[in-house]
Amino acid sequence: MDVFERTASWIAGDPDPVTSKELQELVDAGDVPALEERMGGTLRFGTAGIRGPVGAGSARMNRAVVIRTTAGLASDLLDRHGAPGLVVVGFDARLSSRRFALDAIGVLTSAGFDVRYFPQPSPTPLIAFAGKELGAQATIVVTASHNPPRDNGYKVYDDNGAQIIPPIDERIGAAIDAVGPANGVPRDDPLPASAQPLDATMFDRYWDAVDAERPVTVAGPLCIVMTPLHGVGGQPLLDVLTRAGYTDVHPVPDQFEPDGRFPTVAFPNPEEPGALDRATSMASAINADLIVANDPDGDRLAVVAPEAAGWRALTGNEIGILLSDHVLGHWRHRARPIVLNTVVSSPMLAEVAAFHGAHFEQTLTGFKWIWNASLDLEAAGVGRFALGFEEALGYSIGPAVRDKDGISAALVFADMVAEAAGEGRAVWDLLEAVARRCGLWVSAQYSAHRPGAEGRHEIAAAMTRLGSEQPVAVAGRDVTGVTDYRLGADSRPRWLPATDLVGLSLTGGGRVLVRPSGTEPKLKVYVDLRHDLAPTDDYPTREATLKDEAGRIAAGMAGWLGM
Repeated sequence: MDVFERTASWIAGDPDPVTSKELQELVDAGDVPALEERMGGTLRFGTAGIRGPVGAGSARMNRAVVIRTTAGLASDLLDRHGAPGLVVVGFDARLSSRRFALDAIGVLTSAGFDVRYFPQPSPTPLIAFAGKELGAQATIVVTASHNPPRDNGYKVYDDNGAQIIPPIDERIGAAIDAVGPANGVPRDDPLPASAQPLDATMFDRYWDAVDAERPVTVAGPLCIVMTPLHGVGGQPLLDVLTRAGYTDVHPVPDQFEPDGRFPTVAFPNPEEPGALDRATSMASAINADLIVANDPDGDRLAVVAPEAAGWRALTGNEIGILLSDHVLGHWRHRARPIVLNTVVSSPMLAEVAAFHGAHFEQTLTGFKWIWNASLDLEAAGVGRFALGFEEALGYSIGPAVRDKDGISAALVFADMVAEAAGEGRAVWDLLEAVARRCGLWVSAQYSAHRPGAEGRHEIAAAMTRLGSEQPVAVAGRDVTGVTDYRLGADSRPRWLPATDLVGLSLTGGGRVLVRPSGTEPKLKVYVDLRHDLAPTDDYPTREATLKDEAGRIAAGMAGWLGM
């Protein structure tokens, strides 16, 4: 079928008059490029579920997509389990999230599933915890995490409490493809009484599980500024910090309440320039000790700490290394600790793990891989999960939540800072101590944003070229080897399957990694460099020099690719 035929078929099956009207207006205008953008494919499960701009068509997030996705998920659950069981559903505060969640619940109850749902916007970690805690067959979270305000998404956790991985996501995708028009899918609307809302006791159970894993449980007198960036993590994080004993906590007032319009930030991602300006201004005014920030669904953590020149944001790798060293340094369990990070995150974790006698593994990008790898390792008797992290501000500490959790990570980071302050040390002293023990590692990134169909082709062409041709040198460092992760998966563990990622080894122990983003239209370049610190080395000077070089290499690699 051509695009007009595909569009007519979709309109006929769309239960939402708003999106069907949007498509019809494009048809009437003969806007082929716009129709191709909306009908040029279907959303598929990626690094962290399905995500895309909210709007009409099979390639956008809308009610028809959510209904068909849920029908496919329900069909797969019935095939795998033989009978409908319990499914937990939650949603964030984006403008379309509640409606999407209600549609998902209605499809599930109509299919005979026992549904427990969060009646108000809730953090992804709490929803994921509830699914694991209740032994759900699946857990659904309607969220686009840190994506732009126009986006929404749909995450699925399997019966092991972790996000779905192949072949389950492929099975669900095939089941979705077999679903007919969305308006033909049976759906309860309004919701029947059989769908039961979860109450505040679930948060109490979450708190108990998180508190049990704190390496240090005596809170210090810290002045903390916190912001959820208009997301759903504000009150939960404030409650966790208060229960832990932190009484001098100051939310950024105009970012505290959930608001899917994100009125004070252009991009609700704490990694983005300017996103934490209000927090740093407030922290300066009250002479705070620490800034902690979550992204809109509460699963990521950003940290900003004071130094002589002002406020400085820690990178995701720096936060992950500090948390890892803290957790392993206070390990109290008999089993050997297991730590993991993703292949694009700092290799320094391997050296920190070796120092503490922990077992270390790297996985593909995404906490679905970190947690499924950990469950495999625990089942094999390797040890007990301690911590996993990814450089994109994601951290999981202990077994409470089998996904990244920016709320519990913020608590443990505050505990670590309070402990260090009691010893007369700051965050930067902790980083230097780890670097002198395990070697100085620095990281840099470069992202080339390429939206639309043309952008997808440009990114794909760059990855194809890199598979067959590599630079001789990048920004003065010779390329000494190449690892194409699209090849050789049979010789790797299942948490490192074939993926669109190419790594280059550099002289001096450095590396460059290139991959398309799993959640945004970007080509991403990652650089990691290492240096053994001599006793006479000035740490800040050496770190700054190495970071500058890493940045030049990242930009040089993107330039070589024409991006």
